[in-house]
Amino acid sequence: MFRTLREDIRSVFDRDPAARSTMEILICYAGLHAVWGHRMAHWLWTHKLKLLARALSQINRFFTGIEIHPGAVIGRRFFIDHGMGVVIGETAEVGNDVTLYHGVTLGGVSTQKGKRHPTIGDGVVIGAGAKILGAITIGSCSRVGANAVVVDDIPPDSVVVGIPGHPVHKDKPGAKQPDLNHNKLPDVIEEALEELIERVEKLEAERAKV
Repeated sequence: MFRTLREDIRSVFDRDPAARSTMEILICYAGLHAVWGHRMAHWLWTHKLKLLARALSQINRFFTGIEIHPGAVIGRRFFIDHGMGVVIGETAEVGNDVTLYHGVTLGGVSTQKGKRHPTIGDGVVIGAGAKILGAITIGSCSRVGANAVVVDDIPPDSVVVGIPGHPVHKDKPGAKQPDLNHNKLPDVIEEALEELIERVEKLEAERAKV
């Protein structure tokens, strides 16, 4: 248990340059409080104390603004930065070294019981406001841009943007540390406009020769 706590604290230092001391992290980081609260609720859930687990998760939500269903499976060194408005559904599975920013939803799109929430691979970074919906898989070491809406499987080492979200770039495989530069993502609209302008200029040039 203490090893896990130390890993969680270290993950904050590794991914948030604003973190200045262990005491500051213990007192001020709601994302960390939410993860620790979830781990207790998940233990209750797996030991058939489901009503108590749900009650604890609601208390956790009230104090942190982060809603994690106690049935969700969360890996090691999971970091929620800022955190307000994060929602993680019952059958979601989150790998190790995953980073989420505020407003992220790992949601379901079915009213049927069974697997209906996403599986997030190791080392994934999901930008603010992104929505990952359904029983899909986000491959390890991928980055999902802010406000993307992802409804299909994404291969490992991908950069995902847009609505609906789709891969627009492949990162170098096997990154050892999460790539937090989710601001440096391709602008698919700009790229499409540049391609359109280039085609128009080419057509105008061909027309001028006639």
